[in-house]
Amino acid sequence: MAKPYSTGHIGAVASNFTEMRLAGAVKEQLVELVCAEIRRFVPEMEAATLAQDPERKTLDDPYRTRLNYNRTRELMIDEIADVESVGSAAVQAGIAQVETYLSKIVYHAEIAAEKDRVATIKPRHLEIAVAGMGLGSDSDEDETIPEAGQTEEFVISQGGGILTESSLLALAKTHAKMPVTKDAVEELIETYYMVVEQMESDIRSNTQFGGNPVHFIESLSKMQTLMSLGWMRAMLSKAAENARERGYKRIDVDQIVNIDPFA
Repeated sequence: MAKPYSTGHIGAVASNFTEMRLAGAVKEQLVELVCAEIRRFVPEMEAATLAQDPERKTLDDPYRTRLNYNRTRELMIDEIADVESVGSAAVQAGIAQVETYLSKIVYHAEIAAEKDRVATIKPRHLEIAVAGMGLGSDSDEDETIPEAGQTEEFVISQGGGILTESSLLALAKTHAKMPVTKDAVEELIETYYMVVEQMESDIRSNTQFGGNPVHFIESLSKMQTLMSLGWMRAMLSKAAENARERGYKRIDVDQIVNIDPFA
């Protein structure tokens, strides 16, 4: 039997998510909870791995193809100058960084392909994406890719980052603990805009017509929750709970539309 995580290690990891101190008893309970979570999801992951490849002998992520760990580590080693090696945590962070970068490039290239009304991303679409993101050299081609993407990307994280369909899928894996279909993601984004629009309307009404200040404060609080991903996390958690109750392995549109977004 493998040893569980130490309370010190779990406390150090958990400190990334809060500025408050963690009591010793809380750290002990967190160790039990995260170990229980591993006991819950590993058998599901194992079953999904074998469903894809019955002959496979190594546990895999059946929901996503990741960058090769060893190749990424070797490439990172080539770039270090003042440290002697690259640790596992650094490699994992590097993989996340590169995959996020890749998803943004592909996303913008996809928009360029859609504007051409084709179903294949071609070199010219990639060139437009790179130029539009400001990644390449000076280009005479002035494509408004960022503007075209504004209907699909929205700034809501506390750090001011951009949440795309790809990053929302990653968020779902973290908070819902299960994959989400693209249709469900699109529905979630549309619902988000609807809620934001309603919140903005409520705030304007309260400020322009001398409404109840309590309602104004409540509206501001709800807007803050929306902008800090709290609403998105809650929606994903509720959708995942509904999916599990029905025996589903992923979140689909049905789980999103059946949730009251204003609750």
